[in-house]
Amino acid sequence: MSTIDTNIIERATAWLSSSYDVQTQAQVKHLLQNDEKELVESFYQNLEFGTGGLRGIMGVGTNRMNKYTVGMATQGLANYLKKSFPTLPQIKVAISHDCRNNSAEFAQIVADVFSGNGFKVYLFESLRPTPELSFAIKELGCQSGVMVTASHNPKEYNGYKAYWSDGAQVNAPHDANIIEEVNKISDPSQVSFAGLPANIQKIGTNVDEIYLNKIMSLLALNPQVIAKQKDIKLVYTPLHGCGVKLVPEILKRLGFTNLIHVPEQDVNDGNFPTVQSPNPEEPTALKLAVDKALATGADVVMATDPDADRVGIAVRNGKGEFVLLNGNQTNSILTEYLFMRWQEAGKLKGKEFTVKTIVSTGLLDRIAAAFGVELFNCYTGFKYIAETAIREEAKGKTFIGGGEESFGFNIGSFVRDKDAIVTCGLIAEVAAWAKDQGKTLLDILLDIYVKYGYYKEKQISVVKKGKEGLEAIQQMMKDYRANPPKSFAGSPVKYYYDYQPLTKLDHKGRRAAVLDYPGPSNVLQYETEDGTMISVRPSGTEPKIKFYFSVREELPSVAQYAEVTEKLDQKNNVIARELGLQ
Repeated sequence: MSTIDTNIIERATAWLSSSYDVQTQAQVKHLLQNDEKELVESFYQNLEFGTGGLRGIMGVGTNRMNKYTVGMATQGLANYLKKSFPTLPQIKVAISHDCRNNSAEFAQIVADVFSGNGFKVYLFESLRPTPELSFAIKELGCQSGVMVTASHNPKEYNGYKAYWSDGAQVNAPHDANIIEEVNKISDPSQVSFAGLPANIQKIGTNVDEIYLNKIMSLLALNPQVIAKQKDIKLVYTPLHGCGVKLVPEILKRLGFTNLIHVPEQDVNDGNFPTVQSPNPEEPTALKLAVDKALATGADVVMATDPDADRVGIAVRNGKGEFVLLNGNQTNSILTEYLFMRWQEAGKLKGKEFTVKTIVSTGLLDRIAAAFGVELFNCYTGFKYIAETAIREEAKGKTFIGGGEESFGFNIGSFVRDKDAIVTCGLIAEVAAWAKDQGKTLLDILLDIYVKYGYYKEKQISVVKKGKEGLEAIQQMMKDYRANPPKSFAGSPVKYYYDYQPLTKLDHKGRRAAVLDYPGPSNVLQYETEDGTMISVRPSGTEPKIKFYFSVREELPSVAQYAEVTEKLDQKNNVIARELGLQ
């Protein structure tokens, strides 16, 4: 043990006290005596309560998701809520969870701690989607809420998303203030684990019904087309998660009659036995659903992640094969469709807006400009989209919808997070509209490229796990700042954007502008003279550093799609090689 940092030994030894249960103590003893590597990973730091909450591998230790780290985080959040709402007779919170192992248990711990602090707790009786939790917070007049989920992370992970009274994930200044309070909780003895059952009220189908009715008020923008194409074949899989009930229900209410299930993936299972990873961004996650679509002659495949806030889709190409659209492509299709329907209905009055993240496609800028819809850029993460929407709505503007490249999208204002339930309904409607014209969703996308320009994105994530990985990612960002690239694929860099000091520099390093964003973010962007955009950022939720490439060309006609695609793919590959990524 002499080679291990003494701070790690001290942290681990503290978990052998009577503040921790016998089972936990036994597991810590095992690590101390038998597994130095896991001991270091479990105790080298405290699991960070970041700007959105917790996320980490499950297990014992200060750097793991377990009942103690969850309880201590919740006590810190409770303490901050008491300071924020001192005059309320009773603070109210809502809690939900996904299908992951230990999610239900963690949700109960969160409910117990909040109730033990005297709060009124609305606890969903069983798993419910993240967007419904966001909805319930506003609908029930809560001051906060917690969703127990690790989204699309592998099965070893769990997490904890914290929400504010507006239904959005916590943002400044609350995020930093909550972190400060959480960091004050140093021992389980400071946590009200016992709880007060009388303060906990179970909720479920009553909230479902209100939520579904609200969604229906936003959809069916073209009911005649839905009625004509109601038998379009749609394959849907929840990937073992929360979408299993509400996505089929919303499609049924919209009038679609030919929904095809993937039965083995309708089973809620935190081990995700049929996929390597429950991430709808990855083609392997959709394999069973695509196989089902090929076998049944379906038109579209939809897959939601475990907490049903993101959706991936696969659509047929000209050869009848299924191709997976990326988040930028889906976002572009849905955005243009919404603008078209709003324009036809005479609802574009000049005060409407959309929001996208800084790493999302520039194609959305062109679509918004064509319809006269104001577009705002924000940091990566849907909480920033929600923050922007709330800010602009306060000025009398109307949020139509918006999304991010990582398969998140939403419309309307009653949910302040990405929402795969409403998005699946919208995707089905657009697919029906396309079919009514004798087209597929891919055809619609190609039409968009011809109208606005062909933007081709590529994303590469470099995984760096554990303590050494975190240090390696930090060093990579330092190196990029110290030695910024001068060109990409033969095109000189025109502007450097560094969101840490919030500066935009020209190619000679002179400040061209101050970036108008709410605080710093560890993101770098490079814009070349030919319009290529490269972004680099460490993930806020996973042990990764992410690289985003966006290259563009005009697409004179659909017939030239393959030719231009090859050219853009080659360009993206050159950029990846220049960065040492392939």
